[in-house]
Amino acid sequence: MIDVTIENFETEVIAASQTVPVLVDFWAPWCGPCKVIGPLLEKLEVAYAGRFKLVKIDSDQEQQLAGAFGIRSIPTCILLKNGQPVDGFMGALPEGQIREFLDKHLPPAELEAEEEVDELPVAEPGSADALDALRRAAESKPEDDDARFTYVRALWMAGLDDEAKVAFAPAIARAAGVRRLDSLQRVFAASDFASGQPPLPQAVAACDARIAANRRDFEARFDRARLLMAAHQYTQALDELLEILMRDKAWNEDLARKTYIAILDLIEPPKPKVAEGQIPPDDPVVASYRRRLSSVVLS
Repeated sequence: MIDVTIENFETEVIAASQTVPVLVDFWAPWCGPCKVIGPLLEKLEVAYAGRFKLVKIDSDQEQQLAGAFGIRSIPTCILLKNGQPVDGFMGALPEGQIREFLDKHLPPAELEAEEEVDELPVAEPGSADALDALRRAAESKPEDDDARFTYVRALWMAGLDDEAKVAFAPAIARAAGVRRLDSLQRVFAASDFASGQPPLPQAVAACDARIAANRRDFEARFDRARLLMAAHQYTQALDELLEILMRDKAWNEDLARKTYIAILDLIEPPKPKVAEGQIPPDDPVVASYRRRLSSVVLS
């Protein structure tokens, strides 16, 4: 079990979930049910022998993380795979129900050895095989904007920023009329802006100084958001854009709102396949930030 803060969240949760499912336990020291489920989760982590990783987040101390996941009550547990939340539960469930939850998402222990020698593993999102499949799909249908967006987004989220910009080039002419392509263009504009600035810590510090001098310096706040976007720090960028929107909803011809939506388009994972008639679950981070935008715009 590892205690996670905003400083180590990217490493201990997002990066770690690329190789092993990560169960995040949102708790607080004053929460009675949290004291019941906490030791039980630690016991199960040992019993499952590395099949998942348990981390704990103090929702009082890490309100930004709790807000990003839309935590409304504790204890709340969220399971992440490949950097994305896939399921969760609230309350101090009994051990049997927690095991059922875990077994639904984790590979059976007896199959792990077989999977290790599988000659044809399914390509992980962001892997070379997955990216190559997306590239072929985009190239086979040059006018398919969805295929183009999916491929370019995958490159960008894999940290292949330059490759993403090159792959986006055939769709530039259509970007103004297609929202998700326009969103990509806004992200790339932020990247181009950041490339002409000092290193991230100094550039953000300069924006912070401007904001401290004038909290309604929306240009400084927007510059700060663009720097964070380019650095793949999306929730921090969204928080900064919300600071603008809370003070001026239509600032600069809706530039803050449009950029906010661009980030949501970028970070929203593909919808999982579900049975016919069912509605796929929303990504909790994206859903939380959509609600925040709605509450600000409609207030």
